[in-house]
Amino acid sequence: MPELLTRLNLQGRVALLLANPDRELGLEKRPVPEAMMLFSGMKDDCHGGLTRKSDSRMLKQYRRGTEVRNSRQLSILSVEELAEVAETMGIPVVKPEWVGANLVTRGIPDLSLLPPSTRLQFPSGAMIVVDMENHPCRYPADIIARHHPEAKKGFVKAAMHKRGVVGWVEAEGAIRPGDAITVWIPPQRIYSHA
Repeated sequence: MPELLTRLNLQGRVALLLANPDRELGLEKRPVPEAMMLFSGMKDDCHGGLTRKSDSRMLKQYRRGTEVRNSRQLSILSVEELAEVAETMGIPVVKPEWVGANLVTRGIPDLSLLPPSTRLQFPSGAMIVVDMENHPCRYPADIIARHHPEAKKGFVKAAMHKRGVVGWVEAEGAIRPGDAITVWIPPQRIYSHA
């Protein structure tokens, strides 16, 4: 597959890295100075693992709790799209830690619309494969409402097609804020920045 990919003529950057080692603590993540990407996902993050239990998003395919390949090891969002979501909601900011982000990018237009199988490559050699768009849900809305009660409703609608993507680690390596991101996309017809 990688030989069929096209390198985009744009340069993204890592704006922020976040992790949460314990899902019992909630959805919110905390900034980290560096992240080691392993085949099992981001080291010390609760969404890691080679496999996971199927959930409500997969009920058409599996009974809840079925062990499946973990293609949701990482949640990737963009500074630009988070700003658009905040503006639409009429609040000053939607912080990436409120919405469970692991990797926040800058400079990749329409990040949420990257097609499945897109690769994000980092200077260390780490490579993340985009699985699919991450649709917004009510859990981040509850966290946002703690900071901006007037915004209790509206996140799901405001964040549609701006909630980022989820992915998995194809090649291991460290990622740091400020790192360049090279974007490789598969053959496609709908991503206008190709």
